Amino acid sequence: MALSMVEIECRIPEIEQNLIAYPKKEKYRVGDVLKFSCRHRLTRVGPNSVQCYPFGWSPDVPVCKAEVRVCGPPPQLLNGDAKKTRKAEYTHGDQVEYHCNTGFLMKGPKKIQCVDGTWTSLPMCIEERSTCGDIPELDHGFLQTSDPPYHHGDSVAFSCRETFTMIGHGTVMCVKGTWTQLPSCVATDQVAKCKIPRLIVNKATSSSKFEFSHNQNISYKCRGKAESKHSVCINGRWDPEVTCREVPVQLCPPPPQIPNAQDMKTTVNYQDGEKVSVLCQEGYLIQEAEEVVCKDGKWQSLPRCADSRKCGPPPPIDNGDITSFLMKEYPLGSSVEYQCQSLYVLEGPKIITCEKGKWSEPPKCLGACVISEQTMEKYNITLKWKRNRKLYAKTGDLAEFTCKHGYYPTHSQSFRVLCQNGQMAYPSCGKRP
Repeated sequence: MALSMVEIECRIPEIEQNLIAYPKKEKYRVGDVLKFSCRHRLTRVGPNSVQCYPFGWSPDVPVCKAEVRVCGPPPQLLNGDAKKTRKAEYTHGDQVEYHCNTGFLMKGPKKIQCVDGTWTSLPMCIEERSTCGDIPELDHGFLQTSDPPYHHGDSVAFSCRETFTMIGHGTVMCVKGTWTQLPSCVATDQVAKCKIPRLIVNKATSSSKFEFSHNQNISYKCRGKAESKHSVCINGRWDPEVTCREVPVQLCPPPPQIPNAQDMKTTVNYQDGEKVSVLCQEGYLIQEAEEVVCKDGKWQSLPRCADSRKCGPPPPIDNGDITSFLMKEYPLGSSVEYQCQSLYVLEGPKIITCEKGKWSEPPKCLGACVISEQTMEKYNITLKWKRNRKLYAKTGDLAEFTCKHGYYPTHSQSFRVLCQNGQMAYPSCGKRP
């Protein structure tokens, strides 16, 4: 049965007379962003841009108003707080950023905004119950303090031993049950120095140095700019890069209101790399990702909130298929059976079940081993019982070899070899000296 791919498109939304939308096109592809401004010096109420998704435009299109109202103090956040001291009054467009208490994860946009006298939706702080396991060991380093168990938000500090220098952050944090990246301890005499950037060599500089040690800073100004820029030498590289190129700031529109997710209505734009965690409504389970990521002015890695009473299509496996006709949705308790392609061996349960909106773990199809004349020539061996020029062995099968005439085993090794997922540890033979 041939499948035809239909490209999902958005059409320009209906907008009021005083609202200008650009760029104007008849059709927009998924990922395209539509920006807005108001005529006659009216004030925009709502987001300055929306993005096309498979489920349509999100968030809602703004409107234009002649007068806008102010907001009172921002609301309190359960298990969290605003980052700055609250004011008595906020004007239209003002933003307030929140953070969660230690041990809690933020779900939803971290910033709220005053929009015509009303605050946009608060995020939620959800208790993170998972803990991190043992702290990984740091080569040539040691842990300063240790007090398990380690919950979400807990951090520990490392130091390097004498004659070693730390590269990276000395503190690692427990995040959703996983430790953040460890630093490294490099022998101090092996730590690379940074050369003075060409940009600075070509400009007037008070420094007579042409080489900088690890962790040393430089300051510089770009032509026509009043403010100074700063960079630090990290093991032979400047961070950030020393440059006077103007890097355009790529802002994403407000995060999308994902179908069946908790309310994420906001008009705040986000910077490149920022993430927003998504929380599904009751009766729905998050799938594919837990957060959306702002990249190059667009939101990426969109999660889905799937009905916990149903499952989507079962996961595909390499070199295998399901034995029944594939459906878009499966009721709770449904099962499907997998089979492997010829010469591949199934590892794990061949039947998986739909439970709470998710499929149980699928099996794997382990590869076959190909024993060819070229491979045996390389190791100076031949099959003991077969004369085939090419032989296929399944995972779990044994093949027995012997040395070619005039060759002898190079060391103590087994000539009965097991095929394991397409790999064999071939014995080798050589001529006697």
